[in-house]
Amino acid sequence: MINVPGGSTVYDAQSLPSNDNVNSYSFCIDLDGEWFTAAGAMIAYYGNVDFAGVAAFASRAAWVASRFSSPLYTQDWVVASGRGKLVIGDRGNDINSYDLEVGNLTIKAKNLLAFETGLELKQSIVPGFLTLIGTGKFLASSVGPVIFVEPPFRADPDALLGWADCPSPSVHYDHNWMAQSFMAGIQGMFGRESGEERQYDFTGAGTILMQSSELLRADSALVRLVESQTNLLDANSAGALGHKLVARSQQA
Repeated sequence: MINVPGGSTVYDAQSLPSNDNVNSYSFCIDLDGEWFTAAGAMIAYYGNVDFAGVAAFASRAAWVASRFSSPLYTQDWVVASGRGKLVIGDRGNDINSYDLEVGNLTIKAKNLLAFETGLELKQSIVPGFLTLIGTGKFLASSVGPVIFVEPPFRADPDALLGWADCPSPSVHYDHNWMAQSFMAGIQGMFGRESGEERQYDFTGAGTILMQSSELLRADSALVRLVESQTNLLDANSAGALGHKLVARSQQA
């Protein structure tokens, strides 16, 4: 028998919170129907819960296809259906729940963990981001606590989590930084950029969500996006891109 450390809570199906955080790093969904969840986000569940890929579920429920309009990310998401307690986590990152009411929010795809079926998901025009539209609850992870700021504002792309009720950002390059910084020039040769060199520029009204860290996490869908675009390159351009990718890999 394990000796549980003092102060620790042992949960069961009744004592787990309902649609609330278990702690800063996990969230318990009181499932009664369907939720969209990121593949791999489930860490535990009680009850009668079934998981099916979005594509498979859409083949037997047309409403799924009408709610999930992002072919690039289809294989990264599942539909959790049934009744029970579903615990969601993301590698020890902070997790928060947010409520949209007839809203429009764009969020970094790799940080979106789950959302209710009252929300519609679309692929953003900004690579690596997804847009939620409608009314409902969604869960998102962040590296450290979330910071909320208002435009006009420039954000480090790596630290940016998302934005709500404001236009998509434009990209701003600080050429003075590039001219003055030796390291920025070296990184530019290998396709790397810092927040001092390139930022997302927000204008107008709205709210921007920032992470407390610039720590990068992989987004496999971005790789698929880049691969799909290489068909547009001629042989010389494809070869030059290949050399740059090899150089960056070797540097890493």
